[in-house]
Amino acid sequence: MHVLSVSSLKGGVGKTTVTLGLASAAFAKGLRTLVIDLDPQSDVSTGMDISVAGHLNVADVLASPKEKIVRAAVAPSGWTRGRPGKVDVMIGSPSAINFDGPHPSVKDLWKLEDALVHLEHEYDLTLIDCAPSLNALTRTAWAASDRVAVVTEPGLFSVAAADRALRAVEEIRRGLAPRLQPLGIIVNRARVQSLEHQFRIKELRDMFGPLVLSPQLPERTSLQQAQGAAKPLHVWPGESAQEMAHNFDVLLDRVMRTARIGEYAQGEPAQPSQAAAEASAISSADVADA
Repeated sequence: MHVLSVSSLKGGVGKTTVTLGLASAAFAKGLRTLVIDLDPQSDVSTGMDISVAGHLNVADVLASPKEKIVRAAVAPSGWTRGRPGKVDVMIGSPSAINFDGPHPSVKDLWKLEDALVHLEHEYDLTLIDCAPSLNALTRTAWAASDRVAVVTEPGLFSVAAADRALRAVEEIRRGLAPRLQPLGIIVNRARVQSLEHQFRIKELRDMFGPLVLSPQLPERTSLQQAQGAAKPLHVWPGESAQEMAHNFDVLLDRVMRTARIGEYAQGEPAQPSQAAAEASAISSADVADA
């Protein structure tokens, strides 16, 4: 099981939207996927159509990462209703903020890693939607991760914020989790016609080189529509949604090459789920719900 943290140093850059896009790409690819909602805002749980009734949540797991508790905090995504494939969510909770102090103990930092030991043979890919800070929750996620994707926007403070995040990843790698590496920087909400955005993206590339991942993600309403309707992007109708789905497929390919998942591990193409082929089956009522 490959574990990828999706992180940012502040809210509002689309970190959760990127997590949902990657989860949709993984679901369409047929990967057994777990998404951990570690952001106290719990938007990933909402966007993946989770019914929380009868379940524990990630705060319970951080309090006691025993197998029984971990399994009780994981629920199947509503995305799977009527579609083949496995995509589950470790349910988010506002109570997770209680575990986001600035000075966590080493024992606390290993809680999520301890929890994932119970699930490691059941999933190909785990995505962690991190809290928008570098406090305990994010560091706990990184301690359990193989790679970190840093999400940013092409704005004035993007270079400094990305640099701080990458330095923090290196700090965790050296002091706590030797396997941890940066996947790279995902530039979100890029406007190709904006000279300011072009300048900032060039600035990022000049400083971080190949760590700036391609493609940069443009701002598209289809993302917000699919997210608002709690549907996977890959079954959302329209050319804009197809464009964004392709962008996330390319980013997921980078993750898979890094992790040697599927065809990159076996030398054969992974079998895709039928979810991507069902875009035409989504009803007009789903679009109206957005």
